[in-house]
Amino acid sequence: MAGRFAPRTTGPALPHQAAPAARRRTGAPPPGAGAEGRTSPQRTGAEGRTEQPLTREWTPSGPLDLRLVLGPLRRGPADPTFRMTPDGAFWRATRTPEGPGTLRVAARGDRVGAESWGPGAEWLLAGLPALLGADDDPDAFTPHHHLLAVTERRRPGLRLLRTGLVMESLIPSVLEQKVTTDEAYRAWRLLVRRYGTPAPGPTTTLGLHVMPDARTWAMIPSWEWHKAGVDTKRSSTILRAVRVAPRLEEASSMPFPEAKARLELIPGIGPWTSAETLQRSNGAPDAVTVGDYHLPAIVGHALADNRHATDEEMLTLLAPYEGQRHRATRLILLSGRTPERRGPRMTPGNIAAL
Repeated sequence: MAGRFAPRTTGPALPHQAAPAARRRTGAPPPGAGAEGRTSPQRTGAEGRTEQPLTREWTPSGPLDLRLVLGPLRRGPADPTFRMTPDGAFWRATRTPEGPGTLRVAARGDRVGAESWGPGAEWLLAGLPALLGADDDPDAFTPHHHLLAVTERRRPGLRLLRTGLVMESLIPSVLEQKVTTDEAYRAWRLLVRRYGTPAPGPTTTLGLHVMPDARTWAMIPSWEWHKAGVDTKRSSTILRAVRVAPRLEEASSMPFPEAKARLELIPGIGPWTSAETLQRSNGAPDAVTVGDYHLPAIVGHALADNRHATDEEMLTLLAPYEGQRHRATRLILLSGRTPERRGPRMTPGNIAAL
């Protein structure tokens, strides 16, 4: 439903509303700003403790599965920036153009309720529809394989999210280059907990942290990267990226080809990393992950009974879905039709012990 999102402004200015105009102009507008919603003001106690969050409700245009939509933001079961709680709520801590923010999202019948804390609270709530796939167009996808047609019918709540934030997806994607997921998740967990900041709001028991800002990433000593199990190649790529973080963040509002080219200007960022990033930051439906250790075999097995498919063969199989190849691979992964593991698993490394 259409409408203009705006914080409540009646009465005296609250601390978060009285920020200098110059500071507020430095942040990029959140994705999806302007969609339907309502808010209540956030108040801060004398000691800076948040007492009341900003709130919003939003009605999606169709079925919405929060677990499927938000799942790609989770970097392992102990990700310090993401939690799912037993009550079915999803918590996300991130660094917005306005500062750190925490977002809690939960289904409320056919609507979605959200609460947000911190300097980035308004930005996060304004971008809630885009985060939950409001900019995505599932009708643009036409299945050409029975497996995908069946999976699409069984997963009507799948939407491709869009965060509007590049660095929060780029850095963990770089950490995942050429290592096992367990190694990458461990590095992300250790670095965010050590150099990030506790997330605003009632997050103490959840252990939520906001990732470091660009300056802090750039100041991490070489031995701390080593202790986290991150080799020089990956840490150097991250350092090159954070030095031009504002330029990379601009990619969140670019068309996919231009955004991909912008990211890949950084040495160490190739097609795999740019795709993994833009799938999340831009909601890019055609950002197919080339160069993945497992994906070609999964796609080959699902669509052609070829568990030994190469990247080139995978792209040929996905050609009928050009423009929607990322959605096609998501549906393949959700179908459960994956090849049985027969070869050796990738051996984890442990450079921290060297």
